[in-house]
Amino acid sequence: MPRTAYVNGRYVPLAQAAVHIEDRGYQLADAVYEVWAVFGGRLADAEGHFARLQRSLGELRIPTPMSRQALTTVLKEVLRRNRINEGLIYLQISRGVAPRDHAFPAEATAPAVVITAKPVDRAATEAKAALGVSVITQPENRWGRCDIKTVGLLPNVLARQAAREQGAAEAWFVDPDGLVTEGASSNAWIVDRNGVLRTRDTRANILRGVTRLTLLDVIAQAGLTVEERAFTPQEAKEAQEAFITGAGSLVLPVTRIDGALVGTGEAGPVAKRLRSLYIERARATAI
Repeated sequence: MPRTAYVNGRYVPLAQAAVHIEDRGYQLADAVYEVWAVFGGRLADAEGHFARLQRSLGELRIPTPMSRQALTTVLKEVLRRNRINEGLIYLQISRGVAPRDHAFPAEATAPAVVITAKPVDRAATEAKAALGVSVITQPENRWGRCDIKTVGLLPNVLARQAAREQGAAEAWFVDPDGLVTEGASSNAWIVDRNGVLRTRDTRANILRGVTRLTLLDVIAQAGLTVEERAFTPQEAKEAQEAFITGAGSLVLPVTRIDGALVGTGEAGPVAKRLRSLYIERARATAI
């Protein structure tokens, strides 16, 4: 069936959806976004995504375009119109349309809102998770506010393209101190040689992953030990397991890093268990 998008108050066929040529998101990457996983037609980790969206808007001083209740209604209507039961929904809010100038436009400028949704084949993603994926490492070259979920993603694009060209699914950024920060579109985790789960803390220049946040609670309830502590690529290669988290990847085992096998080279038991527990939680709490 034809897909439908929401663009500035209107539901339109995806093929006809468009933004103004002077939309600041298009011209200046002056925009933020969020992506929700959709389970059973409902939004997963909703509270975390809404909270991060509000924080991103606040950090960039972009006005909130509508109430949370109204936005939830629109998001669900996009899902309904696209008949999405299992999938992803994307929201982008820019500072709006104004003559191109680096400084903010007049206060009366209304933010621009775009929403799209697409289905996800859960059977295919589960098969991928069962096998695990490869990652490569790339030098950290992003700006100093990766905690804000902006559409300024060119370094991430280049990193993911480098990964694709090497037959990998993701790229992990490595900072000048030789420590992994996060993935191009995910948070990075390992189960170290002592069996301790480790991921970078949010005081570093990383995105405050919503899936990451939920998983920390899942880990605590499962009685596992976790440390928000940095690790090097070498520590990751020598770890028992590695995995990534995100709204699209959920909890996805990593079996190779820069071509080196992680653990046995197969999806590890901890990552597989956490994936199952996370999905169970996400389905139970989705709105």
